[in-house]
Amino acid sequence: MAKALLYVAIALLVFAALTWWRAGLREAAAEASYPPEGTFIEVNGHRVHAVVRGEGPDLVLIHGASGSTRDYTFSLVEKLETDFRVIVLDRPGLGYTPRLHPRGETLEEQAALLSQAAAQLGAKSPIVLGQSFGGAVALAWAVHHPDRMSALVLLAAPSNPWTTPVYPLYRVISTRLGAAIVVPILTAWVPDSYVAKALAEIFEPQAEPEGYSEYFGPGITLRRQTMVANARQRVRLLPDIKSLIPHYGAISKPTELLHGDHDLIVGLPIHSALLVDQITNANLTVLSGIGHMPQHVSQPAVIAAVQRAATRAGLK
Repeated sequence: MAKALLYVAIALLVFAALTWWRAGLREAAAEASYPPEGTFIEVNGHRVHAVVRGEGPDLVLIHGASGSTRDYTFSLVEKLETDFRVIVLDRPGLGYTPRLHPRGETLEEQAALLSQAAAQLGAKSPIVLGQSFGGAVALAWAVHHPDRMSALVLLAAPSNPWTTPVYPLYRVISTRLGAAIVVPILTAWVPDSYVAKALAEIFEPQAEPEGYSEYFGPGITLRRQTMVANARQRVRLLPDIKSLIPHYGAISKPTELLHGDHDLIVGLPIHSALLVDQITNANLTVLSGIGHMPQHVSQPAVIAAVQRAATRAGLK
């Protein structure tokens, strides 16, 4: 019995060492294949990754959960940069912006960092566009730093309470034990095709644009610190949203909301359909038949919303 336990212990140690080694190898390969697209700036001693393109009124783009600047540079930025100076920022813990701390950044902390980063890049009062989780960060920006924006554009953004429980995997890997044991296993052994499949499901009922998953870089999402940061932010999203709700009535900036009526991830009826009445200057565009990714599948509507926001803010 003792010998069997010894063999099990040795096998576990060997597996752990192999997993740790393979996780590091895969992370290095992912970063080599998908290096930073933009430049780095220091904001109060913290590094922020930013892509800056184009000329015109300043427009900041904030990506969703598990994302990076690549979500927007895939095709949307090139359609906006002829009319706007577009600044795409990696949220803390994702892409190439490091975590602020290991606990999971609040919406308020993320908004503070990104608004300061934009200002440091010369965008003192930009239009701020956020999709999905990035929309919640943009809402926090509007609530806590209204003097640092000229208008708000939200795509499929969570904004009001929901009852669906947090995805169990997020619960597990947001814990210390899950981060120490489960996350390295996922990084080491889960194939990139798993992330690619998950991306395809996020686009439903539309098809994922050809070449998107390869451009997006699934291996970047599977890095250990990225997965932990994403999970911890996701776990605390609902309480953070609840803390913002009492302040929506004070948002006075021109606001454009876009939401697909077939979005099964962030439902229109409990989010934008309510938010349009909670923000005084909000305008809601319902995208018929569209799911959760309008920045890819409804680009003309998104661009039109940005143009309206610029006009309403007196930037055009």
